[in-house]
Order: sequence, then structure tokens, then C-alpha cells
Amino acid sequence: MISALTIFALVTSTLLLTMGWSLFSGKKWDPSGRHCYITGGSTGMGLALAILLTKKGADVSIVARNKEQLEKALAQMEAARVTPNQVLRSYSFSLDTFDAAKKALEMACEPHGGETPEAVFLCAGKATPGFFVEETEESMKKGMDNTYWLAAWSAKAASQRMIRTRTHGKIVFVSSVLGYMSMLGYSTYSPGKHAIRGLAETLRQEFLMYSIDVHIYFPATIYSPGYEEENKTKPKLLLKLEESDEGVTPEQAALGLYKGLQRGDFHVTDTFITDVFRTTARGSTPFGGNILKDVLYGFVGSIALVFWRRDVDKQVVGHREAHEEYLTSTGVLPPPSK
Repeated sequence: MISALTIFALVTSTLLLTMGWSLFSGKKWDPSGRHCYITGGSTGMGLALAILLTKKGADVSIVARNKEQLEKALAQMEAARVTPNQVLRSYSFSLDTFDAAKKALEMACEPHGGETPEAVFLCAGKATPGFFVEETEESMKKGMDNTYWLAAWSAKAASQRMIRTRTHGKIVFVSSVLGYMSMLGYSTYSPGKHAIRGLAETLRQEFLMYSIDVHIYFPATIYSPGYEEENKTKPKLLLKLEESDEGVTPEQAALGLYKGLQRGDFHVTDTFITDVFRTTARGSTPFGGNILKDVLYGFVGSIALVFWRRDVDKQVVGHREAHEEYLTSTGVLPPPSK
């Protein structure tokens, strides 16, 4: 009969060996001299990532809709260049169809002799929070367009090109901590972020056949222009539930993502709360670089998140009367009968 102490020793040894292997095997990804393609690169985390990669010596192409913002973004990238040979470009496309995503990518390849980007970062996205009962068919479809499909179309265009040109590159998705869980008010946003995780999980395995690395980043709140915009439609209750959140700047988020790529993580998280959600909702996802840390955070999360969820649910239930008054004032509910 194997003793509990023996089992503990075997498990601990295995974890330590695996952790050591993950820490010391393989070379860290170096963006210097590589063509990096970033959707949503004109503001927020996308722009911060473009500037960071420029400072690392990469050739960077950014894509977004707003031409004026793109011009300002490109000027910041130019100020960050480290060599005169770096190719820095911006392109105005909506990316909301496969055809548009394909055209944008093809145009970005032209200054590089038609060569495929070696790293594609899918940062484009938008949240418009609100109560589910008030959403329309149009707003629900738009929610998926502004999250899942913006990422999926560019991922499809990039992967087809990488496979055709035998480019052993990276495709990096950006989800959200709301891709692990969700909260009141995010009915048109969280489904798309969960769908992005499902796509990344599928492609991580499928693209092993092509030597294409897939990563997905789950940031917490990012204090960006997009965050300020989404706060305009956020229900007051959601603002209250989020008032204790500790967010990060776009620059901190970009650095967190970059460090995750340096570690070789598939699921990239860079804050305590996102680490806790990752380790308690990982399913069959590979461990991160520090397995012992993942096991510890998973244990903490299995206890702490129970109490966190109870507290949030209690606040929501306590808001019933005020919410009913709000729905009556907006016409969703009829006035109470006298």
C-alpha cells in the first residue's frame, strides 16, 4: 500500500520537474525584426502594444477604423522607433467581414515583399453594457460582431495565409476576465468573449499541425478610451458592483500580455483576480509557466469565489425594487395597477 506521504512526494516531484522544464526549455519570443500586425491598434491596449513592440525593434502594422486616430497613433509609434529600418504602417478598415479582414491583411503585407506577418494580435473589440431585457435583435447581433466576429474573421485570414506560406507564427486573441465568468449588464459582450476562448482552445490544438502558436489574453478592467465609452451605457448597479475593481492602464495590459508571450503561456493572465479565475475555470487548458502557483491560486479561488459570488448576488437581489421602478420608467414594464 502506497502511503499518503509517498503520493505527496511523487506529486510534488512531478510538479517541480514540470515547472522546471517549462521555465528552462525553449527560447523566449523575440519580436525584433518581426512583422507584428495589430487590429484595434489606434487606441487603448492595442496602441500601447504597438508602441511596446516598436520599442522592441519590431515592424508594426496597426489596423482600425478611425483615420484621425490612426494618424495620431502612427506618430507615437514613429517617436518610439529604435532603428531607421523599422517598417511602421497604419491601415483604415472596419474588419467586420472576412473580405475586409483579408484585404487589410494583404495590404499590410505589401511593404514586406508580400511576406506574412509573424505575429497577429487581435485587439479590436467594443462593449456596450445594458440590461438584457432592453436589448434588441440588432444590439445583440452587434454585440457578437464587435467581439467574436472581429477576432474570428482576422484570425481566419491570418491563419489561411500563414498555412499557405508556411509561416510558423503567432495568433494572439484578446478576451477578457469576462471570458471566464460574467456579470449583470454584459449580455451582449461576455458571450463573444467566451466564444473567443472557445475558438482559441480549438485552434491551439488544431494549429499544432502547422507549427502556429495560439495565445489568448484575459485582461481585467483596462482604463482606456473604450472603458470610458462603455461607462456611458453601464447600468448604475453594474457601476456599483465594479467600483472596487482594480484595473490597469493600457501600458500595463500590453506589458502583461508581452510577458505572457515571453513565458510561452497559452492563457495569459497578469493580475491576481484573473489568475484566480483562470485557475478555477481552466478545464483542459494547459497550465501556465508556474504550475505550483496555478495549483495554489486554484485552491484559493475555489473558496474565495464562492463568497464573492454570494456577495454580488445579494447586492443584485437587493436592487430588485429599484430595478422594477427603472423598468417601469423606461416602458419595459407597465405601470402598476391602482
